[in-house]
Amino acid sequence: MTDNSALDPEDRKIVTLARSARARNGVPEGAAVRDETGRTYVAGTVALDSLKLSALRTAVAMAVASGAKSLEAAAVVTEAEGASDEDRAAVRDLGGPQTPVLVAGPDGAVRTTVTAG
Repeated sequence: MTDNSALDPEDRKIVTLARSARARNGVPEGAAVRDETGRTYVAGTVALDSLKLSALRTAVAMAVASGAKSLEAAAVVTEAEGASDEDRAAVRDLGGPQTPVLVAGPDGAVRTTVTAG
């Protein structure tokens, strides 16, 4: 587990935004990504009959739809132990293999940071 106070303030911000999205929407996951200009995109899990997306893939899709060209970082708040391969692939597609993905528990404490690679 990572001490959140040791995180860069901008990384703490996306973890907080992801946690807020999860709590506010009552969904299994919340996520936030930061693009190359510093803009953030926040999303929760999408679970419709015809469309199922994780929070992180939804946040990446929102960034792409808004014109982001790259990602600096991503965060997901989840009960899962880590980011799925599909989630990391979405981050990698936009941000590249070295883009950090912060994985935090429901309490907001960062459990691990992996690369999208």
